[in-house]
Amino acid sequence: MRLWMKILLVAGMTLAILVPLTMIRGVINERQTHRMEAVQEVAQSYAGAQAFAGPVLVVPYSERTWVEEKGEDGVVREVERWQDRRWVFFPETLELSGPLKPDTRRLGLHEVRVYEWDGVAEARFDAPIPATPEGDARRIGKPWLSYGIADVRGLGGQPSVTLDGRTVAVEEGLGSRNGNGIHVRLDAPLPGARLAFESRMAFLLAGTESLSLAPLGKQNDFSIASGWPHPRFGGSFLPRGRDVRPDGFTARWQVASVATAAQRQYLDGASLPGEPTRDPHGDARGTLDVVQVSLVDPVNVYSKADRATKYGLLFVLLTFVGFFVFELVKHLPIHPIQYGLVGLALAIFFLLLVSLSEHIAFGWAYLAASVACLGLIGFYLAAVLRSAWRGWGFAAMLGLLYAALYGLLVSEDNALVLGSGLLFVVLAALMTVTRKVDWYQLARGGQAAPHA
Repeated sequence: MRLWMKILLVAGMTLAILVPLTMIRGVINERQTHRMEAVQEVAQSYAGAQAFAGPVLVVPYSERTWVEEKGEDGVVREVERWQDRRWVFFPETLELSGPLKPDTRRLGLHEVRVYEWDGVAEARFDAPIPATPEGDARRIGKPWLSYGIADVRGLGGQPSVTLDGRTVAVEEGLGSRNGNGIHVRLDAPLPGARLAFESRMAFLLAGTESLSLAPLGKQNDFSIASGWPHPRFGGSFLPRGRDVRPDGFTARWQVASVATAAQRQYLDGASLPGEPTRDPHGDARGTLDVVQVSLVDPVNVYSKADRATKYGLLFVLLTFVGFFVFELVKHLPIHPIQYGLVGLALAIFFLLLVSLSEHIAFGWAYLAASVACLGLIGFYLAAVLRSAWRGWGFAAMLGLLYAALYGLLVSEDNALVLGSGLLFVVLAALMTVTRKVDWYQLARGGQAAPHA
């Protein structure tokens, strides 16, 4: 067979292996979708990703105004109307703290991270109430403290709220513009008075995977401690201090109101992250700035398997190039069907990896899948290459590639430098082996030498 025909056949077989690799990536994406559905199902029956905001002091009032209206007789007259309005006061200081207790819910093959936050919210208010304008044109109603909670189903038991050490009753609703949360009522203040007090709420809040906290105070101090050793910090602010250990983590955020737009967003009607809205246009005004901590899975088998399949074509290409060079050096013809069978064995590795990692640890699944495929390839090539040493030697070289791929998967931060180094080593090996090959003579020869 002419050299250029052989090259075209090898290139065609390499592209043909893209079909099973693409199908395997489709299976991985489908399994990822199933996991997301499992997370949503757990959230529906347990509680979703939680967010907490508050407290915020809301003082309602009615103000008398005069408007011009046309009567039934067609005459325009000034008519007295009372308009409902409200003042919103944010805390001078806001402290949120408490341990975050992680747990796991299993749904089929999938594990979903959940938690219970034993939270404490302490705030100090100093709110000046405007004086009544002349003519008794304003009526002040009973104010309330508003606590926004993304999913109130996560509240365990009755929260305990005290104002200056005095226990007050907790009522549902009025926690946000969508009504999600709880509130406590206060006595109506006198015009020109100051509402100065300290509030404290102790509560148990359950959620799924992530917890967000809104910095609505002028000075915000948040601290979270948990036994989960793999946190991911997100939101608008990273912790000022954090300590991540094998037995858990602690994190602390300190945010000033001048550094965040959370108060303005709250006044503009922004919602909490993950908050179900009762308004079909509820997301039009955006979400509040928050600090966020998530309990992530350190070994997401689907993301690692998906990353591995991205190197699948490279594996096949390197294997086929190795076959091609072997034909040149040893003058041993290899049929295109034999190329294809070995390529399929390489593709099956990724499917085995996904299926096994759903039942055992990813490292053991990788080892089992690689041993199975390398054993099959070595056994097959021992017959194809007419030598057990050649077949198992080729399998051993593939084993080095599998080991290098595992290093790429477990070292995500160094994946680029490791991948580029691997390609350089492979290219150097190919150039070394073929440095004395006379390509013109091979092209004129027409066919590879038969096996002796």
